[in-house]
Amino acid sequence: MEDPRQLILADQNLRDIKPVMNADIDFAVGSDENDYEIKIRRDRWDKRYTYGNIFYIKNTEFGGIIGRKKINTEKDTISLYGRTWRGKLDKKIIRPPEGQDYRKVSGELNAVLNTIVTEQFNDYFVVSQNDTGVSVTNFQFDRYCTLLTGIIKMLKSVGYKLHIEYIQQERGQPGYVELSAVPIVDYSDAKELSQDSRLNFVFDEMKNGVNHLICLGKGELQDRQVIDLYVGLNGSIGTTQYYTGIKEVTDTYKDTSSESDELEEKGREKLRELMNKTSFSMDVESLGIEVEIGDIVGGRDYVTGMYAAKPIAKKIYKVEGGKTSLEYEIEGDDS
Repeated sequence: MEDPRQLILADQNLRDIKPVMNADIDFAVGSDENDYEIKIRRDRWDKRYTYGNIFYIKNTEFGGIIGRKKINTEKDTISLYGRTWRGKLDKKIIRPPEGQDYRKVSGELNAVLNTIVTEQFNDYFVVSQNDTGVSVTNFQFDRYCTLLTGIIKMLKSVGYKLHIEYIQQERGQPGYVELSAVPIVDYSDAKELSQDSRLNFVFDEMKNGVNHLICLGKGELQDRQVIDLYVGLNGSIGTTQYYTGIKEVTDTYKDTSSESDELEEKGREKLRELMNKTSFSMDVESLGIEVEIGDIVGGRDYVTGMYAAKPIAKKIYKVEGGKTSLEYEIEGDDS
């Protein structure tokens, strides 16, 4: 029986070269990680593992272009690294049109997606032509946000998420990477992951995160631009202080190249990384649900009473020594 998660090597034109056997695999997509490592024994080296060629697992978003090699003679391995397809989107920037403060878009979701992706990648990615029946009107992207961040924020504003899938064609025909807008699925009511599920999981709840971030921008000494950002109730971020005294936790963020609006936007992103949060990692594959980044799952520990119902932020697929694991992580702001 064919392995549904068989790793394939393809050339720069996305034509299959061969299955990759007996390799250690580590794909991470979502959150702040969108890259991979494929580790191969030196005695299994193939000169076709070259820059520009790609790895992929069909019908998933686990894949990307080879961009780096590392040889370890002590362990007798060669590691190949690259950005995933999601990672490629994260290395493009949405710029405001000349003479305007912000980039704004209107239209059906896949049509808008096609426009902003094609501008950056020409025809490398294929965007679904399906009509979702859902549109945005004058959606305003943050200034100089990444293409990935902008897409996710735009789709989330109407209850949708970004779906990425590598489509394998018939033998000899090039494959393609398809992007599409699909509805976010909330699994938290139907399936709660807990001891009852007989799954192992890790619940990590941080309640001592930063709640006051001092953002330092352009200028010197007393002329330096300073913006104070604060975490409020329910994880909101604003310019009014909520936590004081012993409950206040302060840090600084420096960006001497940014001014006012841009400094505040970047500061908000940094504060979201540092503030209180809850993460819940588990392997839900045995439950028979294929959860995607953006979908919502719920988890509960009966001993401590810890509970979270949050969107999936990251997926990690690994093969080490022939053992396969697929892990999902949720991470959300918490007051």
